[in-house]
Amino acid sequence: MNIRITMAQVAARAGVHPTTVSLALRSHPSIPAATRDRIRCIAEEMGYRPDPALTALTAYRHAKTRRREMPPLAYLTHWDSEWGWKQTHAHAAFQAGVLARATSLGYRMEHFWLGEPGMSPRRLSDILAARGISGVIVSSHLPEHDQPLQLDWTRFSAVRIDCLPHMPSLHHVTNDQRSITQLAVRRIQAAGYRRIGMVIPSWWDDYVDLAWSAGFLAEQLRFAPEDQIPILLYSDPHSSVAVASGCESLVPARAFSEWYKRYRPEVILSKAEFVCPRLEELGLAVPRDVGFVELYLVPDGSTAGVRNNCDRVGALAVEVLVGFMQQHVVG
Repeated sequence: MNIRITMAQVAARAGVHPTTVSLALRSHPSIPAATRDRIRCIAEEMGYRPDPALTALTAYRHAKTRRREMPPLAYLTHWDSEWGWKQTHAHAAFQAGVLARATSLGYRMEHFWLGEPGMSPRRLSDILAARGISGVIVSSHLPEHDQPLQLDWTRFSAVRIDCLPHMPSLHHVTNDQRSITQLAVRRIQAAGYRRIGMVIPSWWDDYVDLAWSAGFLAEQLRFAPEDQIPILLYSDPHSSVAVASGCESLVPARAFSEWYKRYRPEVILSKAEFVCPRLEELGLAVPRDVGFVELYLVPDGSTAGVRNNCDRVGALAVEVLVGFMQQHVVG
C-alpha cells in the first residue's frame, strides 16, 4: 500500500512551516531561491506529490472568494500609434476577447503602449509593480518592433498573444495557421475540387514562421502529381506599411496573371485583398470561373473561408495567465 507523503512531513524534514513548503513548491518570490531549491530537493527525495483533488478544491475555494477589487492585468502593445492595432480585425478581436474574459473573472485590464515617448522597459516594470500588476499580456507588435522585451520578468506572470516579439520566450497563445490552412484544403477537396492554388505575400507567411505555407504543402503531399500547383509567394517592399494600415498587399498583376494562366487552378486559397482585384482585371468571376476561399474570414465576409476565432485566442490567453498568477509562475 502506497502511503502519501504530506506537506507537513516535508516541512518537518526541512525544519520550516508547512506554509513555507507550499510557497516554495509554487515558486513564490517571497521565499529565497536557495530555500526554494532546498525544499524542492527534500520533497523530491521523500517522494512528495501534490494531491490533485486538494489542488482542485483550493482553486475552487479561491474562485468562490470575492474580492472588492482585483489588481488589473497589463495589456502591452507596440504599434505605430497607441491604438493603431485596432485597425486590424484580428488584433481588435484579440483585445476584445481579453477584455471580456478578464471582466468575467473579476479582473480589470489596463493598456500600455510601449511606443509612448520616454517609455523604457525599466520604467514600465516599475510602473506595473507600483500599480500592483503581476499579470502581463504581450500583444500586437509590428514586425519592426520585434526586439527583446526586457522587463524585469522576475516580477511578473506573462503570456504572449500572436508571434511577436520573439524574445523573451514567453508562453504564447495564437491561431494555429497551419491547421487553418489544412482545414481549408480538406473542405475544398470534400467539395469536389482537385487543383488548388495558394497565393500569399512572403511577409504574411514570415510573420507566422511559415505556418500558412507549411499547412498547404503538408496537404499537397497527398495530391496527385498533376494537381500540385506551386504556391505563388510574392514579396512586398511595403509590408510594414500594410500591417500598420490594415491594408493588405495586393499580388503583382504580371506575376499573378502568368501564374494563373500557367496552372489554371480550380480554387484559389488566399485573402480577398491579395487577389480579388486581380481576378476582376482578368475578367474572372467567383465562383463562375474560379473558386475562392478566404484564409482569414471576417464576420461579414461574403465568401467561403475559415473563421480564426481571434476573440477566443484572447480569452484563452487570460485563462492561461490567471492560472500562472494563481501558481505564482513568473519569468
